[in-house]
Amino acid sequence: MMYFCGNDTADAYNVDKGVLNNGCFVDALNLVPHVFLLFITLPILFIGWGSQSSKVQIHHNTWLHFPGHSFRWILTFILLFVLVCEIAEGMVSNRKMDTHHLHLFMPAIMGFIAGITSIVYYHNIETSNFPKLLLALFIYWVLAFITKTIKLVKYCHHGVSISELRFCITLMLVFLYGSLMAIEINVIIFRKYVFFANPKKVKPPEDLQDLGVRFLQPFVNLLSKATYWWMNTLIISAHKRPIDLKTIGKLPIATRALTNYMRLKEAYEEQKGNGTNITIESTNQMEKEKLMDVYFVSSKEFLENVHVLAVLLFLALILQRTFLQASYYVAIETGINLRGALLAMIYNKILRLSASNMSTGEVTLGQINNLVAIETNQLMWFVFLCPNLWAMPVQIIMGVILLYYMLGKSALIGASVIALLAPLQYFIATKFTDAQKSTLDYSTERLKNTNEILKGIKLLKLYAWEHIFCNNVEKTRMQELTSLKSFALYTSLSIFMNAAIPIAAVLATFLVYTQNNEMELSSAVAFTSLSLFNILVTPLFLLSTVIRFTVKALVSQQKLKEFLTSDEISDDGFRGGETSLNVETCKKHSGVHTKAFNRKQPLKDQLEGFEQPLRRFIRSRETEDVTVKVTDGSFSWGNGMVTLCNISIRVPKGQLTMIVGQVGCGKSSLLLATLGEMLKVCGKIYWSKEPANEMSQDTTLSAHEIDPVFEVTGRNRNSVAYSAQKSWLLNTTVEENITFGSPFIKQRYKAVIDACSLQPDIDLLPFGDQTEIGERGINLSGGQKQRICVARALYQNTSTVFLIIAMKDGSIIREGTLKDFQNHDVELYEQWKTLMNRQDQEFEKETEGESQTIQERKTLRRAMYSREAKAQMEDEDEEEDEEDDDEDNMSTVMRLRTKMPWRAFWRYLTSGGFFLLFLLIFSKLLKHSFMVAIDYWLAEWTSSNKMKKNDTVINKDQNYYKIWYSILCSIGVILCLITSLTVEWMGLTAAKNLHRNLLNKIILAPVRFFDSTPLGQILNRFSADTNIIDQHIPPTLESLTRSTFLCLSAIGVIVYVTPIFLPALLPFVVTFYFVQKYFRVASKDLQELDDSTQLPLLCHFSETTEGLTTIRAFRHEARFKQRMLELTDANNIAYLFLSAANRWLEVRTDYLGAFIVLTAALASISYSNNITSGFVGFGLTHALTVCNYLNWVVRNLADLEVQMGAVKKVNSFLSIESENYEGTIDPSLIPEDWPQQGEIKIQDLCVRYDPTLKPVLKHVKAYFTPGQKVGICGRTGSGKSSLSLAFFRMVDIFEGKIVIDGIDICKLPLHTLRSRLSIILQDPVLFSGSIRFNLDPECECTDDRLWEALEIAQLKNMVKALPGGLNAMVTEGGENFSVGQRQLFSLARAFVRKSSILIMDEATASIDMATESILQKVVMTAFANCTVVTIAHRVHTILTADMVIVMKRGNILEYDKPENLLAHEGGIFASFVKADM
Repeated sequence: MMYFCGNDTADAYNVDKGVLNNGCFVDALNLVPHVFLLFITLPILFIGWGSQSSKVQIHHNTWLHFPGHSFRWILTFILLFVLVCEIAEGMVSNRKMDTHHLHLFMPAIMGFIAGITSIVYYHNIETSNFPKLLLALFIYWVLAFITKTIKLVKYCHHGVSISELRFCITLMLVFLYGSLMAIEINVIIFRKYVFFANPKKVKPPEDLQDLGVRFLQPFVNLLSKATYWWMNTLIISAHKRPIDLKTIGKLPIATRALTNYMRLKEAYEEQKGNGTNITIESTNQMEKEKLMDVYFVSSKEFLENVHVLAVLLFLALILQRTFLQASYYVAIETGINLRGALLAMIYNKILRLSASNMSTGEVTLGQINNLVAIETNQLMWFVFLCPNLWAMPVQIIMGVILLYYMLGKSALIGASVIALLAPLQYFIATKFTDAQKSTLDYSTERLKNTNEILKGIKLLKLYAWEHIFCNNVEKTRMQELTSLKSFALYTSLSIFMNAAIPIAAVLATFLVYTQNNEMELSSAVAFTSLSLFNILVTPLFLLSTVIRFTVKALVSQQKLKEFLTSDEISDDGFRGGETSLNVETCKKHSGVHTKAFNRKQPLKDQLEGFEQPLRRFIRSRETEDVTVKVTDGSFSWGNGMVTLCNISIRVPKGQLTMIVGQVGCGKSSLLLATLGEMLKVCGKIYWSKEPANEMSQDTTLSAHEIDPVFEVTGRNRNSVAYSAQKSWLLNTTVEENITFGSPFIKQRYKAVIDACSLQPDIDLLPFGDQTEIGERGINLSGGQKQRICVARALYQNTSTVFLIIAMKDGSIIREGTLKDFQNHDVELYEQWKTLMNRQDQEFEKETEGESQTIQERKTLRRAMYSREAKAQMEDEDEEEDEEDDDEDNMSTVMRLRTKMPWRAFWRYLTSGGFFLLFLLIFSKLLKHSFMVAIDYWLAEWTSSNKMKKNDTVINKDQNYYKIWYSILCSIGVILCLITSLTVEWMGLTAAKNLHRNLLNKIILAPVRFFDSTPLGQILNRFSADTNIIDQHIPPTLESLTRSTFLCLSAIGVIVYVTPIFLPALLPFVVTFYFVQKYFRVASKDLQELDDSTQLPLLCHFSETTEGLTTIRAFRHEARFKQRMLELTDANNIAYLFLSAANRWLEVRTDYLGAFIVLTAALASISYSNNITSGFVGFGLTHALTVCNYLNWVVRNLADLEVQMGAVKKVNSFLSIESENYEGTIDPSLIPEDWPQQGEIKIQDLCVRYDPTLKPVLKHVKAYFTPGQKVGICGRTGSGKSSLSLAFFRMVDIFEGKIVIDGIDICKLPLHTLRSRLSIILQDPVLFSGSIRFNLDPECECTDDRLWEALEIAQLKNMVKALPGGLNAMVTEGGENFSVGQRQLFSLARAFVRKSSILIMDEATASIDMATESILQKVVMTAFANCTVVTIAHRVHTILTADMVIVMKRGNILEYDKPENLLAHEGGIFASFVKADM
């Protein structure tokens, strides 16, 4: 107690004039509330809530915000800040006294502890929802308010005014304690937990009662919101197990797409827009003086205290960074909400789109995809950047004002330099965008060429054309690289200007300032101006970007408006009214993990608008026996022309109605007209009713198909199961495509599978009917896709019999049963009978022997998929070979997840060349050394001014410093340009080398590689992965190296200026290491989640647009909309968590940077006797750099780690084995006209597809004389195609040999062998380009020879009729020609080569009988002198052959002339011919 009141005077403890008139005792009185609170709350916290707090973290369903929650936290933080000021003021005053006066700061320290305790105590009570214990806080605020009020009154009584700092602090504390007391009273009034008979019970928010909601940002307390503390659990858990959709849970109701769609829809309909302006207000500061027996510190004196300034700088950084991250989060969340609402609105419009819009091309699939993928993202990014539209001009104006205050008119010079160069930056950004578009165009062309190579790789290898097509890709790649050079140049210039303009502006300003002013450049002016210029440059450059995004957003908004106002489906047709979702569904809307279709709750109960009539139903006795009846109907597609006229039909119930007619007569249009898809010009459509007593209670059978007016039976006779002419499938399993939202009934499912002959197809799929169908059914054949569509229609449970409608030119020419047709239209009946007989014969041929081949196909499939899985495993684990023994160990796996892909990183760097790698490192080191040297010289310059007294010496020194400062700045600017160019140059070289190596490896790979590796996987290496290597890695690498060098150089400067900082560096390094380590793993998982959830969403929009008619026919709009909402929410939750993870990182690195600044400042203060003010500014300026760039080091590192995955995938393909193109014979020894005769000797030939597989040909022996026509037949899997591939060494000949004209083909160079033989494959392949290019890509033949080949193939007249003749264009895949024409082009191609040996590998399997006849005739005439080996699909095609080989399981069973084999009636060939007749 001796020193509590001090011992300066004898009256320190005198209370003769009253206890309250003694300042020390008044301060002691202020201790009472704080002691009371600690005494009451600490036992409760440590005993009562210790165990509860851990439960609260796990089970957040009790979390609740009391009234005034956020305001309480804000006031408490302000209270703590004011108490810190009171402590600092008391300590400063205490130093001015002769003895210690603890009463000046001890109550404030206790108040600070009590303040922290109060907020911890409140948090525990709030999360436990136990408000009665708040009474202790209420008493505390009352006592604190009373004691502080007494102190304030006594100050006023003794004449202490507002000019004294202590009076201002006390006044603020009275206000704060009073406000907190008022908040507590408000809680009592609202919750009635005390002083009332019936306390009010309040439940937590609905989201928190659902433990599936794990995005807690809206529900946690203010401190956790500001620091993203609630994310700790997720970030740390990612280190133990990967983050998936189950981990991140569901979106809160307020951020779901449905909720925001309802808000946007309401605003859109009212044509009003509501905006929310978020303003951040900052508090101001205080004043000062002295009284009585204690010293009163003035504001000026207080703020001149270096320790106070250091703490204030630290707090300012903390506040600025906290508010900045909060503003980022609010903008991002708003943008995500807007995007979700827009997607829902677009989808709702798609479901209502008029079919005429799609048919006339007014709305295309590409436009819709652009709206979904581009325009909504443009608007989302605009919302992200929108706050900058008003914040950046304010920042620029304030920066210029402060610079003018510091430097006077000289500041305007530097600001002018920045302002004048800003348009140049905008110009560069525009050019950058143009270069990006140009690159995209070339990239699309390159991918098209690459795709063609991969699809036709077998033909290219057989014809030895792979290098020609490879050169075409390389040519396009060179054009792309030229565009990429422009892209890289503009990127470099943009980076250069961002780095160089501040240097130029500072140089110009300081030179003008020192030239015009008599005063020398001081440290305070120099380094403060330097920081202000760095602050000023960023908004000036970003403003142009923001304006560009604003313009793009306006364009996107206009496109959306045009789409949303386009024509909708007619309301007087099949349906009307919008199938919008009601507000209740916002709460019931299931999350990502529930099924897309709620089987317990009918969708008609979830959707609004289905209670109203959606059709015009006319109830009459004449429609009792029909499902649908059209009377005098005329229909149009909306183009002003009537497509269907005078339509009158009756579709009976329970029978199968067939519509037949020529192509283009209106069959499909009639179906669509009855479904309401066409515009009705006149007439009526009647739909039947169903008896009410047969209503099925099975609510899962497509409730939205049910007639809202009339009841339906369980057979769903009123449902429309529609199978379109063009097959349409969903990107889901085969089973889900067939059931299509209906419940799975095993017996019915099996019956439908059998009826549609789908079981053989299902057996061939890798996972049976659980195999996921690729986008647009890419992994299925056309027949398989159509069979699944028919199965989907059949599964909808409708009874069927037989009826036919015949049509012509949009009118009905005959209607009736088959018997009616037989009696009244004999010609039409005979046409139908002929068609059915032909189809029956084809069906018998296709199914014969199918049971014997299924097992062989399944074996082949298993082999292929096992190789694919093996290749994928090697791709993923190529860096972890040494970890094979521990692969199953979870800790090992997690350690590998945290490990940087250094091997891929090194491969990338070395692909750029060692010279460029050395140049990059050297230029970066040199540049940052000069950056430090510039600031060092400025510190020397400003420090020297204080030491000089003589004016002439000062002037001389000024010029000396100015010259060297200018030289250093000039070198720094040049180095900025060199480094930015070097990174982009190296990235470009690496991209070029990696792509070239990848293309060469793929082109030279054996054909078995393409059999076992999915086409999409290979194409992905050339598309997404190459794009990342081309455009994303170089800027990320540049940003990473720049941020890292800036931080390292800044740390080096701080240590150089204040060596005492070095020991304090260790905890910062350790903290930074763990922050980046945990963040990188979580960020990688969340980025992958964001990417993986975005693709299904885009696919769903595409699928819906393509299958719109089918969806509307089935009345599944609501189910598809629900699925869209789930996919949107899944993508949004992944993006929100990724954004929150970024904020988590930035808050921690920003706070870490602030602590570094505080430590550096305190180190400078303690070291002030040894350094000048210039070097203090030097150190602090660089310490602030750490604060700015530390988070970018981690984020760029995380981004680079993800991007290096692309290099890793490409690298895995660079290790595949290539075909051996070299031969053992000198090419000069091979005759130019080899093979001249066409003699073939097959000697003990054994062949396999892979060394790990069994042989497919076993010791085959045969001899073909020159000019002989040989036919080879056998069932599927007998080895006949393998034999044809052996002639081209496409398979592994591991024993025996094939000798052609006396030369063993295994000794020939591969290109020579394949270029001398000809082959016609079963599936004809044409490439995009001219007809000339398709026939002769090597450009070696004359036009006469090409026309001769076309004439022989009977294509000459057709080609002559085309514009351009031989130069007429062939579209991708030859889609502008029929399959038969494509096969004839293949024949012409074979003739052009003029080889003496022709292989026909089931060449007639995919063509019609007429084309087959042409092909057989040409082979017998044009190739009369050639040796022709025909692999037969239909046995009758080889009856005219000279010799026939019958194969089975890789062996030759029969080998003789066809007439001899036919004479042997019990032989296999004879049985084949009988089956084929």
